Formats: sequence, structure tokens, C-alpha cells
Amino acid sequence: MKTAVIYARYSSDNQTEQSIEGQLRVCQEYAQRNDILILDTYIDRAMTGTNDNRPDFQKMIKDSADKNWQHIIVYKLDRFSRNKYETAKYKKILKDNGVKLLSAMENIPDTPEGIILESLLEGMAEYYSAELSQKVRRGMNESRLKGNYTGGPLPYGYKVQDKKIVIDEQRAEIVRYIFKEYSLDKSVGQIIKDLANNGVLYKGKPFKQTTLYKLLENYRYTGKYKVNGITYTNMFPKIVDEDIFNFVRQKMKKNKLGSKSVLTTYLFRNKLICGYCGMPISAESCRTRYKEKVSYYKCLGIKKYRNGCQKETIRKEVLEKFLLDTIISELKKPRNINHLVSMLMSLQNDLEEHNLELKILQKQKHQAELALSNVMQAIENGVYNKTTNKRMEELENEISLLEENILLQQAKAKSKVSEKDIRKYYEEALMNEPLVLINYVVKYIKLYNDKVEITFNTPLKASPNNQDLPFLIATKYLHRQITTEIKCLFYV
Repeated sequence: MKTAVIYARYSSDNQTEQSIEGQLRVCQEYAQRNDILILDTYIDRAMTGTNDNRPDFQKMIKDSADKNWQHIIVYKLDRFSRNKYETAKYKKILKDNGVKLLSAMENIPDTPEGIILESLLEGMAEYYSAELSQKVRRGMNESRLKGNYTGGPLPYGYKVQDKKIVIDEQRAEIVRYIFKEYSLDKSVGQIIKDLANNGVLYKGKPFKQTTLYKLLENYRYTGKYKVNGITYTNMFPKIVDEDIFNFVRQKMKKNKLGSKSVLTTYLFRNKLICGYCGMPISAESCRTRYKEKVSYYKCLGIKKYRNGCQKETIRKEVLEKFLLDTIISELKKPRNINHLVSMLMSLQNDLEEHNLELKILQKQKHQAELALSNVMQAIENGVYNKTTNKRMEELENEISLLEENILLQQAKAKSKVSEKDIRKYYEEALMNEPLVLINYVVKYIKLYNDKVEITFNTPLKASPNNQDLPFLIATKYLHRQITTEIKCLFYV
């Protein structure tokens, strides 16, 4: 029997604990219909889906490595995440752990075109989240223009009074002292020591160096507040003169030792296979004798097992550019775009025809109406007390809410994603989101010293007889393109 866990989440935008109950109920019904045994549930309350900083979500991802269950069931894909990059990242982790993500409300088929549709739905979820965020930002901007406090932690030295940010004079003097001492060449460590000796602590303990550095970098002490490219001068009263702030900032830049290492993103990590020995191609970097950082792909057979494989090391930037250009070029061909869009439209129509969410809502409304009818029957038979009255009100409210959701779902069905929107989303994804493209579309890539073979997850239309072909770019087609440049560009 298949096993699974349920992941449920609600954000703070007009959702409550009842939202969790509804998600769990639908996921449990989905599991029953598909003969899946639920072993556990993970729930994040009042948590946004735009980032992965969610306790139960992270615990679930970690627990997936134990391989005690095979699936994660969510009410909808946007409950898992509204950030397509994080979705791709965590779905890859789950896939490596042998776990598959299932949507109870979006009956997405386990087919190649289903993969593309799932990507589209996730993109639309992020679009909705961005649109909602834009509306919130507009409201926040209005509050800032009025000089009102908009929430969030305040810098040390400020407090809120009557919805306005005002100076906490006692702490503001400490802020001025810190800026003054640092400008006079006193080290951060010595400033912390002096403050502690004078009984000045931060949350009951001596200041940490990171806290003091953040304080010295906080532009709001000059009376200016920058957000989304807009500068507000009516929110934070000035504590530090701007000339002193700029002087300290320049001094910090000169005193700062070392630099943070920049993580290298390898677009084709876990997608490359050696064409000679079949081992994975690993991604790594090193420094040349001139201290220049070089990133490359290397056969794991040579690196780890020393198996004598003849595959040569390939420079990261050259290989990635070539592969991206080749993949995008193939996917941009009109016949391929038309075929994929046609499949997506057909699949969307099938999902609309079997609108599971609408059917569940209508079933719930019918059940609530039956329950209300039974309560009314009991009242007519003379059973009237606080319990029946309360139950009647609960059912009336539930029916009213279900009616609203049914109307909303019917409106969504009528305003389905158009062919134009699907085509636009797909074409933009090809150009702007290569990492997501690779995760969803590319199955694996075989590398040789003089050729590559790219295998995709979904079928394309062949030409000229218009039969479906496996989504494999023929090696001959690629060999002609790269043979002339591979010798002079690809190797370290």
C-alpha cells in the first residue's frame, strides 16, 4: 500500500484554523480515493508560501530522507510553495529521496505534459503572490507617505508612539556615542567593552559585534528611510548627522577584512552523465596559480574512482552557455511551441471538465444543507435549546461560505488561462528562467569529448510526418554544431 504525509499551510491573509481543517479533510479524502495510507501531518500556521522559512516544512523535507513514506499530499501546489525556484529545489530533494508531491485539488496526470502544466500552475501561484504583495506594498506606501509606522522591528534608539516613530532619547545617546567613538578610530570590540563597563547592555547581554556593525550601517539614523527605490524623510527622526554617518561608512569599508565567498550556481548539476563510463558528472571549482577562480564539470569516475575514463574536464561557463543556447533554440521552434501549448490547452480543458474542487465544494454544501434540514426538523419536533440554536447558526454560516467559494470557483473556471497567456508564460520562461526550465524539461544529458546527447521529459512534434517523437535531440544534429568549437573552448 502506498504511504504519504499531508502538508497544510495557511498564511495570515484572512485565513484561519478552519482553513487547515478543510485542507486536511480534502487531502484525506484524496488519499482514501487513491488507496494511500496517511502516516503523519505537517502544518504551518500563519506562514507565507513565498519563502521556505517554515518550521514544519523544513522538518518534513528533512524527514523525507528517512524514506518512511512515498508521497506528500497538499491541498494545492501553492500550499507547498509560491516560489517556483524553491519549488524546483525542494522537489529535486524529494525526488532524490524517493518522494513525490501530489496535489489533491489539481488532478495533474503523471505524464510529460503534466510536468509542464505543473510548472505553469506553480508560476501562476507565484504571480498571484506577487500581485497580492504589490497591493500590500501600495497600502504600505500610503502609510509611509503619511509618516506612519508600518510594522516590523525598529532600530535601536527608536520607539512607537501614537502610530508614529519617535526617538528613545536614552538609547539615542548610546547610538550617538557608538558613532562618535568609531569615527575616532576606536575598534568595535573596545566600544562594546566600554559600554559593558558602564552598564550598557543589549537585551541583557553585552552588544555583539554583528549587532554593532549593523547599527553603524543603518541609514535610518540619518532620518531617511529607503524601500523599493523610494526615500522617505518623514518616518524616522534624525539621530545621527549624515556627514558623520557617511564618514563612518567609508571607514568601515576600509577596515573590513576579507570578503564573503560567492556561491557558484551550476545549472546542470545532477543532470550530466559521462557518455563513456556512465558515472555522474560532478561540479566543482578551484584556483589557478594566478588566484583566478575556475569552475568546471568533471567525470566522477575519474575524480573519485580513478577508473581510467577518457572524459576530459569541461569549463563550466562554456558548456552551460552552449547547452542553454541549444535547449532554448530547440524549444523555441514554432512547431514545438505550438504542440506543447496545444497539449497544455487540452489538459486544462480536461481538468476544467472534471473540476474536482467545485465538485467537493458542492458535495460539502449538500451535506451541510442536509445537516441543517435535520436540525430544523428537530426544532419543529420541539427540540429547541442552546445546542440546536448554535448548531443551526454554524451550519448557516458554513453554507454561506461554501456558496461564496462555489461562485468563486465557477468564476475561476470561466476565466481559465488563455492560449495567449500560456504561450507568453512559456516563452518568457525559456528566456528568463533557465534553472526552472532545466529542472522541469531536461531529463539528462550525456557528455562525450566531441558530442553531447540531450534527453528531455516531454514529446515534441516531429517533422515532416507530425508523429510524436521521444524528446531527444539527435546526436548528429548537435555534433555538427559543436565539433568545430569544442577543442578550443571546452577544456580547462
